[in-house]
Amino acid sequence: MMTLRAFLIALTVTFFSTFLFRVMALRLNILDMPDPRKIHKDPIPLLGGLGVYSGMVVAFLCYANSFYSVLPIFVGATVILYMGAYDDIKGLPARLRLLIQLLTALMVISQGIRVSFMPENILGDIAEIIVTVIWIVGVTNAFNYLDGLDGLASGSAVINLLFFLTILYRTGQYPLGLAIAMLAGACTGFLPHNFFKKRKMFLGDSGSMFLGFMLACVAITGDWAKDNVVKLSIPILILGVPIFDMIFTTIMRIKEKKVTNIIEWLRYGGKDHFHHYLVDLGLGQRGAVFFIYYLTFSLGLGAYMVSNDIALEGLLTVVQSSIIFGVIGVLIVLGKRQHQLLHHDPQKPMTNDKL
Repeated sequence: MMTLRAFLIALTVTFFSTFLFRVMALRLNILDMPDPRKIHKDPIPLLGGLGVYSGMVVAFLCYANSFYSVLPIFVGATVILYMGAYDDIKGLPARLRLLIQLLTALMVISQGIRVSFMPENILGDIAEIIVTVIWIVGVTNAFNYLDGLDGLASGSAVINLLFFLTILYRTGQYPLGLAIAMLAGACTGFLPHNFFKKRKMFLGDSGSMFLGFMLACVAITGDWAKDNVVKLSIPILILGVPIFDMIFTTIMRIKEKKVTNIIEWLRYGGKDHFHHYLVDLGLGQRGAVFFIYYLTFSLGLGAYMVSNDIALEGLLTVVQSSIIFGVIGVLIVLGKRQHQLLHHDPQKPMTNDKL
C-alpha cells in the first residue's frame, strides 16, 4: 500500500503541476520551436520535466525516511534536471553539458554507486569507474534522444521502471523499489500532457535527461541477480531500446560522415533515430510509439525471466536480443534505401551506397 500511495502521490502532483509549468513556459516564451529536424509543426511549451520532478519531490517528502538510501541518485538527477532546464531556456555548449554530466556521474560514483564485476584491486576499481561513467552518461543522453515522439520517452520509462520494480520487490529491495514507484507515477502523470494534442507539453532536455540519469543509476544500484553476468544482462535488456537507438544512430552518422567526434555527436540533431525511421517506414507517429512500447515490454519480459538463471542463459538472452535488433537495423536501412529510390530525382545521380 505504501508503494501504491507513493505512486499515486507522484502521479497526482505531476499531473496538476504540469498545468502550472505549461502556463509558466508560455509566459516566459520557453518553447520548442518547429524546424526541419523536428516533427512537430507548432511551438510547444517545454518544462514538462519540472512537473515530473515536482511529483518526485512531493512523494519524497512524504516518505523521506524510506527514500534516504537513494538520496545521492536523486541529488545527481536534480543537477542534471536543472542543467537541462537551463539548456532549454538559454542553451548550453555541448562541451559544458558533457562536462557537467561527467562530473555528476563521478559524484554519484563517489557515494559507492557503480557497477561491480571486476576483481577487487586498483585496476578493477578503475575499470569499474570508467564503465560506470560511460553507462550513466550514455543512458542519460540515449533517453534524451529517445524523446522524439509524443509519449515515447515517458511511456517507455514507465515500462522500464515497472520491470525494475517487479524484480526489486520480488527480492525484497523495498527502498529502491519505492523510489522507482514514485518515478513511474510521475511519468504516468505527465503522459496525458504529452500524448494528446490539446494543451500539449514537452519534457524538454531537463525531463528526458532527468529520466535517463535516474534509470541509469537505478540500473547499477539494484541487486538484480546472484550471478554477475545476469546482473549486468538485466539492465541492458530492460533499457535495450535506448541503447540500440544510441548505437545504431551513431553507426549510421559515422558511416554517412555526419559526425567525426563526440562533441559533434552531442551537437548533431536530426530525424535519424530509430523512431524516426519507423515513422518513415509507414507506421506513423502513434504506431511507432506503440511498436517501441511493445518491443520494450518484450525485452522487459526477457529480463524478468533470466533474473533467476545462470550466466550462460543471461548471456544468450542478450545475444538473442542483439540479433533481433540487428534484423531491425537491416530492415530500417533497406527501408531507407527503398524510400530514397522512390523519391529519387532522375536529374540527380544516385550513389551506390552498400549496406
